Amino acid sequence: AWAAAAGALVMAGRAVVRRQATPLSVVRAAAPPFLAFVLALGVVVRAVVDNGLSDALGHLLPSGSGLLALLGIAALAAVLANLINNLPAVLVLLPLAAPGGAGAVLAVLLGVNIGPNLTYAGSLATLLWRRIVHQHDEGVDLGEFTRLGLIAVPSALAVSVVALWGALQLF
Repeated sequence: AWAAAAGALVMAGRAVVRRQATPLSVVRAAAPPFLAFVLALGVVVRAVVDNGLSDALGHLLPSGSGLLALLGIAALAAVLANLINNLPAVLVLLPLAAPGGAGAVLAVLLGVNIGPNLTYAGSLATLLWRRIVHQHDEGVDLGEFTRLGLIAVPSALAVSVVALWGALQLF
């Protein structure tokens, strides 16, 4: 967060000095309500994790590096990303998956990066995309987004995990 804030300040300062932006336009572009939402999301998820979610997920997370275990890990990561967002999901699952080795960690990463495309709330990137689309007075059809996600996500996730498993077998 500190590195991102420093980078944003440098870029904003440069734009203001070059008169490409005003301080007010920089603040508007930073979208304080969205930043507050992200902060609140982090606080809520942290509280839930500290009060039992981590333990519950530890019991659900498959162990091993076989194909079925990797598919289960990626599926759990995808479901969790859609429930609590992909960034908190990865923070919750990586410490649980790390003892399982590189395959388990990579399966989590596949799940939290491919899986969130099922719902708008699944990833911060999608929430930002939706915000920008709405700023340009374009509509986004939730039904179409969801239908495409239901078609693309399971197949993309399965193919990716099979490829991961195959690579782990080779290397």
